[in-house]
Amino acid sequence: MKIVREYRWEMGHRLPFHDGGCRNLHGHSYKTIIEMEGEADKNGIVIDFYLLDAIMKPIIAELDHGFLVWKEDKELIDVLDHIKSKMVIVDFQSTAENICNYFMDKIRNSELPKNITTVKCKLYETLDCFVEDEIKLI
Repeated sequence: MKIVREYRWEMGHRLPFHDGGCRNLHGHSYKTIIEMEGEADKNGIVIDFYLLDAIMKPIIAELDHGFLVWKEDKELIDVLDHIKSKMVIVDFQSTAENICNYFMDKIRNSELPKNITTVKCKLYETLDCFVEDEIKLI
């Protein structure tokens, strides 16, 4: 059986290496859809939505209305620091693929119930562009 939960947040970023518009400061209305698959327990629960929220909501809160900044983008870090803007400094470029991996790492390192066999993350950067990753835990 599978449970699915959707989360949304607003976040800015830039890709300094990019040859197009993504090189500039900009933001997106992000959405992620998290799926967890496994055997339901004796009460019929795969994972309680409350537990999934306990994992995901702090991650979303950390990112919401902030800038995701690659640690080597010193110019942007200095500017955001100067204007006292919310930022999350990471050791990766803020591509949709890497953000999806970020979520999967956070989920993988959380305390999931033992019955969870598969975790899937679909991350939307725009309404019609998304990346997807899946991990098998067992």
